[in-house]
Amino acid sequence: MIVPGAVFGVVGALAAFPLRLAAREVERRHAELRRGVTRRTTDVVFGRALLAKAGLTRTGDADIERRARAEREAGRALLSENGFLRLLGLMKAPDASSLSRQSLIDQSRLADADLDMLSLFDAFEHDGEPYSFRDLILARKYAGLIASGASWGAIARSVHRSGPVASLTAKSLNLGSQHGRPDAIYLDEGRSELDGQLLFDLGSLEDDTLEELFAEAEMAEEEGRHDDAAALYQRCLAIDPKDAIAAFNRANCLRGAGRVAEAAHDYARAIKLDPGFVEAWFNLAGLMGDEGKLASARRHLQKAIALDKTYADPVFNLARLEFDAGNLAEARRLWVRYLELDAESEWARTAQKGIQFVDLHMAGERDVRA
Repeated sequence: MIVPGAVFGVVGALAAFPLRLAAREVERRHAELRRGVTRRTTDVVFGRALLAKAGLTRTGDADIERRARAEREAGRALLSENGFLRLLGLMKAPDASSLSRQSLIDQSRLADADLDMLSLFDAFEHDGEPYSFRDLILARKYAGLIASGASWGAIARSVHRSGPVASLTAKSLNLGSQHGRPDAIYLDEGRSELDGQLLFDLGSLEDDTLEELFAEAEMAEEEGRHDDAAALYQRCLAIDPKDAIAAFNRANCLRGAGRVAEAAHDYARAIKLDPGFVEAWFNLAGLMGDEGKLASARRHLQKAIALDKTYADPVFNLARLEFDAGNLAEARRLWVRYLELDAESEWARTAQKGIQFVDLHMAGERDVRA
């Protein structure tokens, strides 16, 4: 069930369903669906098209693993595409089942990490426990493939070419390629290759173009090609002017390219589209601070803190701003609050030193007055 007020973030493009239609269904349930992940995100959907992108790079699968681990550690629920569509009632749920995750691991000898990643990319009939007997059969096949040298990513990229995943339970899967791809997976019947390319109906051309543009923009941003990424995000916004995350990402790229005025405009645009976008308030505050507009920076940091009382970064930056302005008591109060949110990092040690300095300064002032 979708809880009203939940915020779903999509990582990678959806391969089986247009994002705009999914967003409409989510909104109908009084929740939100956005590309990317922000602090407000409660659930993260991993789109299967992410697999195709990962397959083009040497570290792609490992990058997905790190991203999934980071989202779990942040306390967000992870959903596969099929799990998300079932949650929306847009895909029929599989038959009832009763096999626990641990039981599946014990009986198949599939590593728990591989099980989680294969489940996240819908390589089983069920996207999570309870699993079915057909899932157990698949898990045993996948464990055999991995023992032969396949990766979970190669399996996940391959299985969706065969039709319904559950149909693989009646077929033999083999590792090896007659086309020079050693990680390709084959069915015995006719030696037909499942080459890992995802071929799904993505809906309208507009959806397809937008998802491709957004993925291309993200890649350019990751590679530090700020101007190229900003241009691509602008094309995304031309197609979907309501995309606050595209505006925010473009602002970050413009800031990286030194185009300060344009970056400020797009941060403001992201905030106008999503007034609760706390990262946009925070980054705009940083930009204003860099430009010496301290009053504006202070207001934006205060807004970020008001929106998300567990967000430590704006608390630290506001403490530093107040310290530089000579407001020592307020700086101390904010550093104490920061340590309540983060007591372990290098920034926490800086906050502790700041508190010590203020205490010594105030003690010195008391001695002078005495």
